Amino acid sequence: MMLWLGSGSAKFARYLAATIIAASFATVASAQTADTILFNGKILTVDKDFSQQEALAIGDGKILATGTSAAMKKLAGDKARLVDLGGRTVIPGLTDGHIHGIRAALTFGTEVNWIGVPTLKDALEKIRAAATAQSPGSWIVVAGGWTEAQFAEKRRPTPSEVAAIAPDNPVYIQHLYDWLLLSPKAMEALNIRDDNDVTPGGKLARDGDNKPTGIIEAGGNALGRIFDKLPKPTMEQQVDGSKKFFREMNTLGITGIVDGGGVSMYPASYQAVFKLWRDKQLTVRVAYHLCSPKPGGELADVQNLTQLLPPGFGDSMLHFNGPGEIIIWADWTDGDITPDGKAKLAEFLRWAASNGYTIQLHWNPDRTVHDLLDVIEGIDKDYPVRDLRWAVLHLYNASEDSLKRMKSLGLIWGVQDGLYFGGERLQKEVGAEQARMMPRIATAMKLGLVVGAGTDAHRVSSYNPFVSLQWYLDGTTIGGTKTRGDEEAPSRRQALEMYTRNSAFMANDDDKRGTLEPGKFADLAVLSADYMTAPVNDIGKIRSVLTMVGGKVVYAAPPFAEGR
Repeated sequence: MMLWLGSGSAKFARYLAATIIAASFATVASAQTADTILFNGKILTVDKDFSQQEALAIGDGKILATGTSAAMKKLAGDKARLVDLGGRTVIPGLTDGHIHGIRAALTFGTEVNWIGVPTLKDALEKIRAAATAQSPGSWIVVAGGWTEAQFAEKRRPTPSEVAAIAPDNPVYIQHLYDWLLLSPKAMEALNIRDDNDVTPGGKLARDGDNKPTGIIEAGGNALGRIFDKLPKPTMEQQVDGSKKFFREMNTLGITGIVDGGGVSMYPASYQAVFKLWRDKQLTVRVAYHLCSPKPGGELADVQNLTQLLPPGFGDSMLHFNGPGEIIIWADWTDGDITPDGKAKLAEFLRWAASNGYTIQLHWNPDRTVHDLLDVIEGIDKDYPVRDLRWAVLHLYNASEDSLKRMKSLGLIWGVQDGLYFGGERLQKEVGAEQARMMPRIATAMKLGLVVGAGTDAHRVSSYNPFVSLQWYLDGTTIGGTKTRGDEEAPSRRQALEMYTRNSAFMANDDDKRGTLEPGKFADLAVLSADYMTAPVNDIGKIRSVLTMVGGKVVYAAPPFAEGR
């Protein structure tokens, strides 16, 4: 039958099409029975309309439908779980778009964690407790994730304080990528005596008698080399730590990560996460990147490592996303790129583009990002980069002109919450007025850039996504200083999109997750408080009380933990 539509019938045609589609979906949904129904809640689907629903139905690990509680209950199978949300808010599972999670997980079970510790007294007590529990001579390691601004005392520990509470243990305490404290036992074990032992660029602090105090000022390259000399956890400890770390992330509503590789990451570093994957014990979806493992011969090394890793190799729980974030070591330290470095970077990126790899690029100063964008523009003439989902990470001081060039190339801007820890330092470096505009998240979104969220944890920040979300919204540091103005803040909706659909896009998984729409994985988190209405300065306190990955409960707190 042919239906003739005259003038003015466009609205009717759209209505008719929508009715047919809705009817078709209803038929499909009714043909499937749900094994889980979440009802009586506030479901933030984060679809293109950011629609809110009352309930959702899950079947075979995927979202079957969303709608009213009554409608969703009609889809329940005979043995379906019916979960009364009690009015709680449900969001898509969060994906950290740039984190060093695989590395953090390896030592999570053996490190002392100072993330979120409110006082230096409490932090030192953790060192004392570890020294009491562990045998003499065993290492005590705090690998990062803290800063003195979080402590009530507003200062870092001193070598004498650490030596007094752990005299018989080598102690390693790292602050971000700029400072390290080693106890006397640690200095002895690592055979560190002068500046030549902490290259490249490291410097030993000395006392009045010109003796090293145990304090080392150094960048990421030097600190990474020192960290590599520490005893490694056994494979059993690495697997146990990985389980614990990913479960910890589940408590925060994290159901996926894009792992950037990073310093001290070598092929052997991935064996623990691979084992969890093989044993079907992963509780977060992992998209991972491989860094160049060592300076010199970066392209040849990565070419060799990826011979059996085509783009997307893996499955829905773990897949290879591409090279990154350290591409060329000589220019990774955020200085001016050398002509030789630029040529090597161009060669590497051209190879990656020709093979269809997604790239994550560490780049901090806006004053040199034009060099990177020049390289990418040249490659884009031969290989359309916008199809590859390349992301520029950090770049907190990106200018509007740089953002426009990134938009024209289809690049993603990965913005982490590093200034939550370093905002005061930024103010001192550039002045309060310039700092108010950093990072220009609102400007980037107006230009149409995809902006992805993440933490860059755990050496340089906390892995807590709600701390990040709070910082995106209010621009206030861990020390309580508001450094970024509200004019560059995203809305609550935009910030949540950064952590869900946008970060899933970075993982090449936006067709499978990132929103709570029919057909996508049932990756979700039920929140302890309503993200959309809670006071901004309370958002960092939000936790998940029920987290699902593929419809499977990976974390539950009361009242959802009862009976499990």
